[in-house]
Amino acid sequence: MKVAMIGGGVGGMMGALYLTNMGFDVTIFEKEEKLGGRLTFVERDGFKIDQGPTIVLLPEMFQDLLQQAGIPEEDTELLLCDPLYSIRFPDGTVYTKYPDINRQLEEIENVFPTEKEGFLRFISEGRERFKIGKSSFLEHSFVNKADFFTASNIKKLLKLKPQQSVHKLMSNYFRDEKLQLAYSLQSLYIGGDPFRAPAMYALVPFSEHEHGVYYLKGGYGSLIPTLEKELQSRPNVTIHTNCPVEQIVTKNQKVKGIETSEGFEEFDAVVYNGDFPGIENVLPEQKKKKYTASSGCVLLYFGLSKVFDEGNVHQFFIGDSYEDHMDDVFVKKQKTENPAIYTFHPSKIDDSLAPEGKGVLYVLVPVPSGTDIDWANDQAWIDRIIDRIEDLAFPEFRKAVEWMEVRTPSEAEAFGLFKGGSFGIGPTLFQSGVFRPQVKPFKTEKLYAVGASVHPGGGIPIVMQGAKLLAEQIQGDFANERSNA
Repeated sequence: MKVAMIGGGVGGMMGALYLTNMGFDVTIFEKEEKLGGRLTFVERDGFKIDQGPTIVLLPEMFQDLLQQAGIPEEDTELLLCDPLYSIRFPDGTVYTKYPDINRQLEEIENVFPTEKEGFLRFISEGRERFKIGKSSFLEHSFVNKADFFTASNIKKLLKLKPQQSVHKLMSNYFRDEKLQLAYSLQSLYIGGDPFRAPAMYALVPFSEHEHGVYYLKGGYGSLIPTLEKELQSRPNVTIHTNCPVEQIVTKNQKVKGIETSEGFEEFDAVVYNGDFPGIENVLPEQKKKKYTASSGCVLLYFGLSKVFDEGNVHQFFIGDSYEDHMDDVFVKKQKTENPAIYTFHPSKIDDSLAPEGKGVLYVLVPVPSGTDIDWANDQAWIDRIIDRIEDLAFPEFRKAVEWMEVRTPSEAEAFGLFKGGSFGIGPTLFQSGVFRPQVKPFKTEKLYAVGASVHPGGGIPIVMQGAKLLAEQIQGDFANERSNA
């Protein structure tokens, strides 16, 4: 059975690995000159730094999914970030998160001494919620909506409190607004508004403590050559790069194949691995649907003449008003003059990313998607971001800068990300779970999808889990077809 994979991002590559394990012949059509999608590097003068994702969550799931796909554990090395990261608030308070609960309790005792009981309750109840979320939602697709709307599932769903926002749920545990923020900002990892994203996404800050925050040695982008090497070794995989698909060809609500500049090629099934709203460009007869984009990012990449001893690998710096910043990003769609900032300095634990004695660093600022703001040419705004990280964490930072590159939502949109959002469609209530596009998104037979905008959602391990669900769905559909023949 021949399967066409439109797109060679991590979802497409993992899907191809699972499917070829099952005996399918897979052909990947990638529009860019190389595989990997957003999982790639910014490279310059012997430096390299991840262009996109940086934080490895759910490490056991990550490793397990890779091994199921045929990637040995020794092919990837995960380093625990310890501390996990620090958060600096505008009043000078610094709160550091640790992988060890006892050290975390010491930190809370030192910084927020009245909040220990709430933290322990957050961890205890988080374990129950995580167990429910993983078994009932992460590990299941909802192609048949009735599979979701069962009495048992609804009961479980209500325990995840989807009617509340992540921030509101945190206020049930923490009285101090700083701690409420410290345990809700993680919604931004998947492009969601902490003040509006449903509380089921509070599983993310819980998981950081329970499972750790890790870094993939060599950078997250180093995963792609590992996956590609395995794909290239398999006789039932064909890879075409610089080969955009122009149309998915269907007849009588059934996939027939795909069209490229080389002409028509017949396939038994087609998988779309672009950002899902973009499927309308290659499937014109499909009725258009409105989606809410995730947040965008302004990313500053730096090659440095040194490695900074100060601070942690991951750091967050909160601006004047976090709530106002989120309102600017998700509601008003406007620039925030003093926004929250995230910095990533992997050279502290990985000397392979730069020439000897040198380092790399990236800065991420959450910004609105779907606007015409010219971020890259607002040098004064960018300079203020650099001034802040120099003042707060990296002394004489400007002196250490050898080069800088800027990436904005405009580049993300040009690459194919919906409205320039960095994380797929936004994790709103009605774009989550059963309401999110599924691995079998339409009634069209043998048409499938995988990626951050498809259930179970964004984040590399979650997209990998989606690829597994995809392969299982395709295998099941073909098995049913054979048994009914």
